[in-house]
Amino acid sequence: MLYILQTALELGFLYAPVALALFLSYRILDIADLTTDGAFTLGAAVSVVVCAAGHPILAVPLAMLCTAAAGFVTALLQTKLGVPSILAGIITNTGLYTVNLMAMGWTSNASLIKQQTIFHMFRDLGVGGSWYEIILAGVITVAAALLLVAFLGTRLGLSIRATGDNRDMVRASSINPTFTITVGLCVANALTGLSGALVGQAQRSANVNIGTGMVVIGLACLIIGETVLGRGSMLRGALSVFAGSIIYRLIYAVALSSKVFPIEAMKLVTAIIVALAIAAPALKNWAAFEKRKAEARKGGR
Repeated sequence: MLYILQTALELGFLYAPVALALFLSYRILDIADLTTDGAFTLGAAVSVVVCAAGHPILAVPLAMLCTAAAGFVTALLQTKLGVPSILAGIITNTGLYTVNLMAMGWTSNASLIKQQTIFHMFRDLGVGGSWYEIILAGVITVAAALLLVAFLGTRLGLSIRATGDNRDMVRASSINPTFTITVGLCVANALTGLSGALVGQAQRSANVNIGTGMVVIGLACLIIGETVLGRGSMLRGALSVFAGSIIYRLIYAVALSSKVFPIEAMKLVTAIIVALAIAAPALKNWAAFEKRKAEARKGGR
């Protein structure tokens, strides 16, 4: 049970920045950004390649910078070329496949054999014992979440939030929605790149398909967290992201360790978990409605 908890916490923290990115793009900016899958792979690829060159710490901000550039391309397609948001993300994601191959030296896999990662550097400090990966991933991810919450409280952050609420009002207030959308998507994809960079170094490898389905999983984590903690302030939104990410990974780890499902069926299990997570609000409302109906019938009798 302790192993399952450790696994859920580690993976929950490693993948939480993806849910944070979708919290910004989908929940705040009201944009369905499908760049996430390719940006996650790009973050992992850049991180592993730069780490292999002997710069594990530098690999993380470089990965975030590269994925922010991917977000800029998506924003450019939307705001300047009039491409719908979903199509813009698909176009960028498709192009990133080649970019990711290029980043990994035109191979589908990149690995770290004897190179040191940020997790090894932290372990060598003698902090955390067997929990060192969880502690480091948690510190980095929590710091990113706090910085995002602080950023959304600034004048620019409030402008981004207002853009998601009503672009026409923002435009009438002499705020350029093109700029706010661009900044928002760059920050969101930088967070996705952070997650990819951490996962790449934690797993000591990256492949061209590592980000497949990441946008769906991130949305599931976001919705699970909001179902558990509800919506409200930006801080609550960030907390719901962590809760959803950890709960999702805990459910997945329990399903995997129970041996009820064979390892070959885990993709189906993942799809079921994601479907139930996304449908949770509707199921919750349906259950409440049925409860009210039952109470009304009892009252009528």
